[in-house]
Amino acid sequence: MSRTTQITSLGRDHDLECSVTTSIQLQPLPQSEIQQRDTHQHEASDREPSDIDPVLEASRAADDDVPDGGYAWVVIFASAIVCFWFTGNGNYTWGVIQNALLEQKLASAATLSFIGSLSPTIMAALAIVNARVIRWLGIRLSAIIGIVLLGAAQLTSGFSTHSVAGQFITRGVGVGLGMSLCFMVTSTIPAQYFSRKRGLANGIVSAGGGLGAAILSYVLDALIQRFGVQWAYRIVGIMTLVTGLPAAWIMKERTTLPRVSFIEWRLFKDLKFVLIFVAGAIATFPLLVPAFFLPFYSSSIKLPSSTGAALLSGYNFSSAVGRILGGFCSDNLGPLNTLIISLILSAVSMLALWPASTTLVPLAFFAVINGASNGMYFATVPTAVGNIFGSARVSVALGMIVTGWGAGYLMGAPIAGYILDEHGGSEAGLKAFRPAMFYAGSLAMGATGFLILMRSRISSSLLAKL
Repeated sequence: MSRTTQITSLGRDHDLECSVTTSIQLQPLPQSEIQQRDTHQHEASDREPSDIDPVLEASRAADDDVPDGGYAWVVIFASAIVCFWFTGNGNYTWGVIQNALLEQKLASAATLSFIGSLSPTIMAALAIVNARVIRWLGIRLSAIIGIVLLGAAQLTSGFSTHSVAGQFITRGVGVGLGMSLCFMVTSTIPAQYFSRKRGLANGIVSAGGGLGAAILSYVLDALIQRFGVQWAYRIVGIMTLVTGLPAAWIMKERTTLPRVSFIEWRLFKDLKFVLIFVAGAIATFPLLVPAFFLPFYSSSIKLPSSTGAALLSGYNFSSAVGRILGGFCSDNLGPLNTLIISLILSAVSMLALWPASTTLVPLAFFAVINGASNGMYFATVPTAVGNIFGSARVSVALGMIVTGWGAGYLMGAPIAGYILDEHGGSEAGLKAFRPAMFYAGSLAMGATGFLILMRSRISSSLLAKL
């Protein structure tokens, strides 16, 4: 039986089982595609039907029809603006606000880290739900609602700066709800418009987030110094609504999204999916530690608060560059290889560079390296998921993987805060911070191991583009 016949048969026999969230409308295989795939007929004939994934095969066929340019770039740049605001309002600028709230004695470092961790945790926890919401409401309306939630949450956060509970509700839950919708929209839309340049498209969208975090680090610090935390929140909230809503309006689907299953449980029978799921769940524990603690650490080694904000901004600018670099590397080296490289750089920087950073110059070097590797990781995940498991299931597969990030987002930075407090707090200087640094670096290295194992399951060749 030819490979094409197997695919067709499987599509009929497993129609219900293979109904999944899609980023593109699946079409029948074109004749040219069938002829191209028949060149490999002698390989396919030796394979069992269970070895062939009909959704993945259909995804590869449908990828040939995406525009890979034109108006697609307008959608990508609009997505980058939305990403600018949900990342800039999210966890990567929390370090500036956290430092200001620490100075006014609102709560301990661990408690404030927990508040900052809550918004990305909600983003992760609602990933699967939002994949369904986007299919129901459409990309444009989902993006608009996400921006409105972000802006409203920032505005109301300005009225709760003297209340821990208020910050939990507004800055934690409110921002998290807006982030969750915006994240899923911007992570899945590039697959509708790009195939060959998908890595670059994802990198540009993600780089918008890095720029947002970098610019807003400076803006927030300047606003806090001049107007206080309350008005810093409010001004940023207004800016989010004024510039984010037009960008959200531009975003739209290229094709109508079909009916979906809520979760594709059979993916957990695929060892590759299990490995990338576990790797992502572990990797999110350490990835936010530098972003949350750079301003705090710089103050502990007697650098001024403006320097801490500048370091965080440099970290975020490097993250933006790393996101574009990650997209370029994904298209040329392969997304899985790029993920492994990014986590190795992250682990080495936290285990070797950060503990040795007792002055401004090495600390700035650490911020650049770790920020770039962090950005590269987050920009590459959607591309890796789409390439390995099929663009036709990228929404549901990515939603399932991101849901696994919840524990790391929620507890990763707070655990570092608890470790810091147990070793004497920030007053104890570098000695107290080092255990938290080693905790973060070790987990990043552990996550790398799972990705390397996943890669070995796909190909034993070190030069393979995966």
